[in-house]
Amino acid sequence: MPTVDTIKLFYYKVIFLGSSLEPLIYFSLEEIRIGLVVKVTLQNKERLGVIQKSALIPDFKCQPIIETTNSFFVDTQFFLAEFIADYYCCSLGVALNIFTPYVMQNLLFEKLIITPPNLTDKQKEAFDFLNSHKYSLLFGDTGSGKSEIYISFVCQTLSEGKNAIYLLPEIGLTPQLEFKLKAFFGDLVAIWHSKLSKKRKEGILKEIYEGKIRVVLGARSALFLPLHNVGLIIIDEEHDESYKSNNAPRYNARDLSLIMGKKIDAKVILGSATPNVTMVAKIPYFRLRGSFFDSKKEIVYENAHNEISQSMLHEIKNALDKKRQIIIFLPTRAHFKYIVCKNCGAVIECPFCSVAMSLHKNLNALKCHYCNFTSKILKVCSKCGSETMEATRLGTAEVTDRLRELFPNSSIEKFDKDEVTTDAKLNKILKSFKEREIDILVGTQMLSKGHDYHNVGLSIIMGIDSLLAIPDFKAREKTLSLAIQIAGRSGRKEEGRVFIQSKNQDFFAKFLQNYDEFIEEEKKIREGLFPPFRKLMRLLISHKIEQKAKDITDKAVEILKEHKDIEIVGCGKADIAKIANKYRYFVLIRSFGVKPLLIAAKFIKNDAIQIDMDPLSFS
Repeated sequence: MPTVDTIKLFYYKVIFLGSSLEPLIYFSLEEIRIGLVVKVTLQNKERLGVIQKSALIPDFKCQPIIETTNSFFVDTQFFLAEFIADYYCCSLGVALNIFTPYVMQNLLFEKLIITPPNLTDKQKEAFDFLNSHKYSLLFGDTGSGKSEIYISFVCQTLSEGKNAIYLLPEIGLTPQLEFKLKAFFGDLVAIWHSKLSKKRKEGILKEIYEGKIRVVLGARSALFLPLHNVGLIIIDEEHDESYKSNNAPRYNARDLSLIMGKKIDAKVILGSATPNVTMVAKIPYFRLRGSFFDSKKEIVYENAHNEISQSMLHEIKNALDKKRQIIIFLPTRAHFKYIVCKNCGAVIECPFCSVAMSLHKNLNALKCHYCNFTSKILKVCSKCGSETMEATRLGTAEVTDRLRELFPNSSIEKFDKDEVTTDAKLNKILKSFKEREIDILVGTQMLSKGHDYHNVGLSIIMGIDSLLAIPDFKAREKTLSLAIQIAGRSGRKEEGRVFIQSKNQDFFAKFLQNYDEFIEEEKKIREGLFPPFRKLMRLLISHKIEQKAKDITDKAVEILKEHKDIEIVGCGKADIAKIANKYRYFVLIRSFGVKPLLIAAKFIKNDAIQIDMDPLSFS
């Protein structure tokens, strides 16, 4: 009988999935492959871990690996996870947790010959340009036929025996594009996003493991699926901020796509009608102008901010009389954003967040859109006792209700996060709009995400000045991009009108139909200050005790001042000074390169500090 001393033990460093803990050493009676998912115990609880690498025999007692699974992470996933951990300042366990592991299976993918869509001469020119570059950007006007070019590349990729990932910023785009892709690729296509049920996700993963799925269309998380032999990654609407994660790890899927493409030798194509200024400066691009269909668009301005005016109602009536559909954009959901005391000017704020409560008449309540706290509707000002409370800043729900009263014979629906809570609701609304069962669709930024409906004759943009006024170096770019995207929903075929309420008509009139000129002007404004010329990192400090949040911030600033290669752009209370009962402070730093920022970040690690490389949010 062999004794414990004669049994050979194998020691491994194990990464804990989803944990910020450093890897720990465990032993096994059998040799285990690197990357395999295993079960171990930690503090008497069973945890999932990943074999990182072999370890030397330690001089302390170790726990055994309880069980091995048939799931594993491949070298590419480890490479990307290590990049994410280093660049976005998080643990390897947190970075690796966003990936779905592979399973033991040997797959061979056959080459599929699928007839691509017929391209116009302009589209063929774009295709040839993009095909001559490993990484490139398709800068195409709204309605110029970008999706046909993308589909042509998917056809080419499948003909080479490889697979494709097609990313979209939000799930609102998937139903329409799913229809297009399935017309070409049938059951080879899978749709992946957060609103899918657990059962549906499991079914899709099973088909991916079996090699039945060759094309994945989805939101940013689709990038991390275990799809073998990827030869093409498409990032549509690459300018959209939904590609950036708001939680750790705070990665940008667009940027990771370029890193991943280089690692696995896949072609990467970015696309947008309003591309990110940094991307235009960074990679080769093709300018695709004009519309795929013959169309004519007229833009009308009203010197107003956010109101249902007679001019606006006149535009709506004319469009309805012509049997054309209408989309109406507002940046605010609910009925009203602010409840203000007319006597003293006080705004009803959330008790746990330093933001105004939004009025939801259907709930008969005020609701915070940051922490979801709800309260009854106050009729008396808590500060001065006045009963002159007034609701201001229209939201999607209020506009929808009022238009239903004014146009009782028209079908009017709302399209925002309050309304679209499931995949089924999303599909139902978009299907009804496509089949012209809905006359007017009132929504938030979800409306801008590339929807292609040929009967939309009128796009209305309300309240956009509030976005232009946000203290953010990208405010002009974000607002103009949004306006162009919304305007692009109208007149994609035949005539269309765009009605814009704004006190900044000069800005929109100058650039709304000339994004190229805006990019050049914006680069001059940012030179030496902001991306693409400088790198930014934002530290967000939050704590239940305000003084502690301030002390941590002050200490971080002291440490950062010792680093000569970085510059402190600003620090202090965050624009939203409190969320969910935690006080918030920030420090914004910049440098001419990434390395100085990452070095500085290592000196200021604290559980109360969130580090955000390449930040997109500054509130």
